[in-house]
Amino acid sequence: MEKIFGKPLITHDEIVHRIRELGIQITADYAQKNLILIGVLKGAYAFVADLSRAIGLPAGIDFIMTSTNAHGEKTISTPTMDLRSADVLVIEDIIDSGVTARVILEQLTKLGAESVKICALLDKPAGRKLDITADYIGFSVPNRFVIGYGLDYKNKYRTLPYIAVLDERAGS
Repeated sequence: MEKIFGKPLITHDEIVHRIRELGIQITADYAQKNLILIGVLKGAYAFVADLSRAIGLPAGIDFIMTSTNAHGEKTISTPTMDLRSADVLVIEDIIDSGVTARVILEQLTKLGAESVKICALLDKPAGRKLDITADYIGFSVPNRFVIGYGLDYKNKYRTLPYIAVLDERAGS
């Protein structure tokens, strides 16, 4: 298999350290609250698993999937847990354009959540189309296509233990 990525942009050790920091901050911010973590599949699966273990609270965990319909509109699946009166923290792999994040925030708020915030492993502000900012951010990345630690290219490279930039030749 041709190598389509170079050295890590963010190492596994850096990811582990930052997740530990986020877990401490989220634990403090959500103490005495009814916290439900909602992971956005498929890209955030690794982040959800590691972050949930770093949070020192008995949080509920659920997952949603996003898709784009024939009209180009983003839709999300319905969570299985009742969100009424819960403080929801959406766990995203990356905030890029902001379109998906905006739809998720709007839809989960309609389901009666007390609050809905976003924790993103990666933030790509140069790709932003909507004015949206995650409440918790792991790392800011350049406006390049990144893979690893759950993020994919053609459903591959999710299992890399680090974040790398995809080689531009791979897309041709």
